[in-house]
Amino acid sequence: MGTDKGFLLLNHKPFIQYSIEALQPLVSEILIVSDNPKYDTFKLKRINDIKKDAGPVSGIYSGLEASKTEYNLVLSCDIPLITSQVLKQLLDAVDDNSEIIQAESNGKSMPLVALYKTSIKNTFKSVLKEDERRLRVVIKGCNYKNIVLDEAHQNATLNVNTKEELKQIEDAYYD
Repeated sequence: MGTDKGFLLLNHKPFIQYSIEALQPLVSEILIVSDNPKYDTFKLKRINDIKKDAGPVSGIYSGLEASKTEYNLVLSCDIPLITSQVLKQLLDAVDDNSEIIQAESNGKSMPLVALYKTSIKNTFKSVLKEDERRLRVVIKGCNYKNIVLDEAHQNATLNVNTKEELKQIEDAYYD
């Protein structure tokens, strides 16, 4: 997109605001993991990446390291259709074995719409030391499960990577 996607606007609202609003009824604290100080305008705690330029593996590790809770909802900033109802399904799926519970939508697992246990932060730390940056590789080394979203919620996890995808969402959801 050529810009920080969290600040892209949909219906005059930045993408990140949709994530914040979906999280607020469900969590005690929202952390934004970003080195971009512009996120401070949201008046939430912002965490810098512990390891720079290491993608989502570093972002999740940084968030888990700063977390004060056992479970953590992790969202990317490019999913403006996300809802609290979808996130609640992840919370409702907590069990004794799963370290990661991720949404599955349209046949794809969504590791950036997921619930992570803080206890796996050392797994993330060790893979970062080995310079592993592929989140799906890290997840395969953990106890995880997918929660298949019902048809009514399939589009809640659509992420926007191009201007064309943004236009499609605008046309479909905000006439």
